[in-house]
Amino acid sequence: MTHTPTAVRPDDRMRSHCPFCSMQCSLDLHLAPGSSLGYELKPSPDFPVATGRLCQKGFHAFDHTVHTERVMQPLRRSAEWEWWQSNGAGTGDLAARSLSSEATSTAWSPAAWPEALDDIAARIRQLQERYGPDSVAVFGGGSLTNEVCYLLGKFARVALRSRYVDYNGRYCMSSAAAAQQLAFGIDRGLPFPLEDIPQADYLILAGTNIAECQPTLMPYLLAAKKKGAVIVTIDPRRTMTSKIANHQLTIEPGQDSLLVSGLLHVIVEERLYDADFVAQHTEGFEAMQEAVRAFSPDRVAALTGIPEGTIRQVARGFAGAKRGIVLTARGLEQQVNGVEHTLQYINLCLLCGHIGKPGSGFGSVTGQANGQGGREHGLKADQLPGYRSIEDPDARAHVAGVWGLDPRELPGKGVSAYELFGKVLDGDIKAMIVLGSNPVVSSPNNARVAEALAKLDLLVVVDLFETETAAYADWLLPGTSFLEVEGTMTNLEGRVFYRPRVFEPAGASMSDAWLLCALAERLGRGRYFSYSSMSEVFDELCRASAGGKADYSGLSYPRLQEAQGLFWPCPGPGQAHPGTPRLFAGGVFPRAGGRARLHAIAPQPPAEVVDTEYPYLLTTGRLGGHYLSGAQTRRTDALAKKAPEPVAELHPALAEQLRLRVGDRVRLTSRRGSLDFAAKVTADIHPRTIFVPFHWGGDLAVNRLTNDALHPVSRMPEFKVCAVRAERARTEQAAPALVHTAKADALSD
Repeated sequence: MTHTPTAVRPDDRMRSHCPFCSMQCSLDLHLAPGSSLGYELKPSPDFPVATGRLCQKGFHAFDHTVHTERVMQPLRRSAEWEWWQSNGAGTGDLAARSLSSEATSTAWSPAAWPEALDDIAARIRQLQERYGPDSVAVFGGGSLTNEVCYLLGKFARVALRSRYVDYNGRYCMSSAAAAQQLAFGIDRGLPFPLEDIPQADYLILAGTNIAECQPTLMPYLLAAKKKGAVIVTIDPRRTMTSKIANHQLTIEPGQDSLLVSGLLHVIVEERLYDADFVAQHTEGFEAMQEAVRAFSPDRVAALTGIPEGTIRQVARGFAGAKRGIVLTARGLEQQVNGVEHTLQYINLCLLCGHIGKPGSGFGSVTGQANGQGGREHGLKADQLPGYRSIEDPDARAHVAGVWGLDPRELPGKGVSAYELFGKVLDGDIKAMIVLGSNPVVSSPNNARVAEALAKLDLLVVVDLFETETAAYADWLLPGTSFLEVEGTMTNLEGRVFYRPRVFEPAGASMSDAWLLCALAERLGRGRYFSYSSMSEVFDELCRASAGGKADYSGLSYPRLQEAQGLFWPCPGPGQAHPGTPRLFAGGVFPRAGGRARLHAIAPQPPAEVVDTEYPYLLTTGRLGGHYLSGAQTRRTDALAKKAPEPVAELHPALAEQLRLRVGDRVRLTSRRGSLDFAAKVTADIHPRTIFVPFHWGGDLAVNRLTNDALHPVSRMPEFKVCAVRAERARTEQAAPALVHTAKADALSD
């Protein structure tokens, strides 16, 4: 039956923030006795981000928290399941493990918390005694609060004493983070506040479909357009975002560095750049100038299909604008060349002096709810709280001092999220705790991930639902929803804000933070996890971050509640720091010498290029009604009805070549496998590119096909470029030929 929530303070205002994208719009819950859910949800009128607005996901954000499939108590893999598994389906068969009715009916036995925690701790100790501390790993999520991210990183390094911790934000922001660190010396999704966007005269949106991924950001863009700003979108698809653009540059996935080389060539050769800014505030100009010399507009036009005149027009327009902004996202970042693509767009801003002042700058639009905060405070394998390097002796000494440890007790750098599964297959990792993530769906080449999880001696999953990843778990522990935990979040613009607890935890679920503390106690490390409140955890986080790049030390719950959020860096103590909405003021950058770095980029092909066997490129992305692996939104009826399954978008020329008919499905085959999808024929996509959204699991999980090649620095997988073969899937009966018309589009939606 549907869970009935219990309000913490039913007579007070019940305010929270949407659990989905990085905008983190504020919402209010109101008692609604006539509603089937008991409450109705409305946008908050007074939060400074997206005031008074929610998208379709936000309006339905409450629904999944009371869903009948919520996990309400600890669940242990039953003996019947183990028998069925050893005598039935193969251990690597995700579909069999997660979808079989026989398996589901015998999968779990309920347990009390003491039994669950005692058993998990005992098994961890046994494995570590036999194989060492690094035999246990932690995989976190980018939608957890700052406090839980902080505790999870601390738990891995202090309670487990393991180097192996990473999180699904590695699949999100790692390329942009690496690029901003290289160019600026610091990484914050947007180094300027959202209110700067309407002040821009020229905006380039590359590899980002804001209208579907961050819908409440669109009013900022529309306000700029209303004032006369020129908007350029660069993407393999003409998306909903492209509808507001003055220019849509439709390129193949993987061509961003090539295209921007052409823009930079025009700006350099025609001396349109800001020579004073370049001379006073940057380094590396000569090398960058030489790198783009060979990429004349006519050559780039021949390679990309973008008209030479358009390349010149965009280059001159951006360089000549008084204020210019570039926003990028996963479309160009989730590639083995993602860091280089991002650096090219940063080059564009630096060359034109569009940075560090109102209405100007480079920004990467964070994808996950707290993707920013997660990497700042210790969920990334190479980072300690405050965005400190775990290999920096001073950083280790500072954080160890806050934690009451000898710095020598802290483990070293581990490996990235996807590489954790390779360590499992190699036999180095024997156990894993997954909290707030569903890597079987969200990882590339996910059959390999499923194989790794099936090999573990112990898998503990903490989640709201029995996800595709939980199909491999020995223990499934009930997580808490966004409405049931107190904490802070950091949105895409670097605004840290307080999110209150609205409801008591559902059923017998325990706050993720207190779960980690209880498990640390059983592992004999409880003295390092003794807290009386979440504000105590946040205060320690702030002390651990003091002096780091992401300095939160001037923040506190009372300050955040009073100010409706503050931007980091916000150092303290002493006189209350106002926060830093805009970085790089006066052209000063946190690098040695205070200068930003221009990079000489030689455009490179993706890890897989098309050939006669795999002649098309598959790219993936999000839909407006779903979020990440769909664990929450696929259980929200109003959202699932709009998009019940993934649909492959392909160009009319390709549909004709494949002889697709109305109602046909298309079979896509990569070097990793084959899947069938419903087809939609549309002219709004590059002729050699196929798009499939990634929010589904099982036989609808497009990440079975995607490439797991990694960028050498960011370790970002190549989600967005994958060579495939396409063919009409066999059907039992013939149907009329699928002609590209508006009616045909409607039929294939």
